[in-house]
Amino acid sequence: MNSSGKVKSNDGSVGDRGDLFLPLFLSHQQQLYLHIFSLVPQRQDAADILQQTALMLWKKFDEFSPGSDFLAWASRIAYLEVLHLRRGKARHNEILDHDVLDQVAAAAPQQQSFLDTSFAALEFCLARLSTSDSDLLKRRYERGESGSEIANQLGRPANSISKSLGRIRRALAECIRRRLAIEEQAGGAP
Repeated sequence: MNSSGKVKSNDGSVGDRGDLFLPLFLSHQQQLYLHIFSLVPQRQDAADILQQTALMLWKKFDEFSPGSDFLAWASRIAYLEVLHLRRGKARHNEILDHDVLDQVAAAAPQQQSFLDTSFAALEFCLARLSTSDSDLLKRRYERGESGSEIANQLGRPANSISKSLGRIRRALAECIRRRLAIEEQAGGAP
């Protein structure tokens, strides 16, 4: 990158730093989050690390070689952010020691294909849910509402919400299992 904020890509074209960074980051954000979440036990920690990683990626983007593997580069920076968090939070040191964390991080690239296939199967199965089931999942997992909050809002008993969520999770798990089996037999994308 030159002093004007312009970046020269492998094809010789010159673009603004943001024009190159943002599409790369957004297209790999979900995979990066899953990589981070495989290294830390708390969803909130993973979200915080993703934000910190995005900031570091932006700051270090002039070190990235356009045309190379953005996800591998970003995953390495995310791993360093995980280590930084672990140093700051002693409770994480009790869960996984440094050697185990290194092994998990090293295995992550080989697992990416499986995660991509599983994520595609999940999206396929989520798209087939009824509107009410989809709404229930969104309330619980996207918005983070508790079962009792949902029950109060919908005027239903809390145990019926819990049972409904359990039924939906079982149906999704079965749908994903079938979809992955079809994928394995076909040898292609779900």
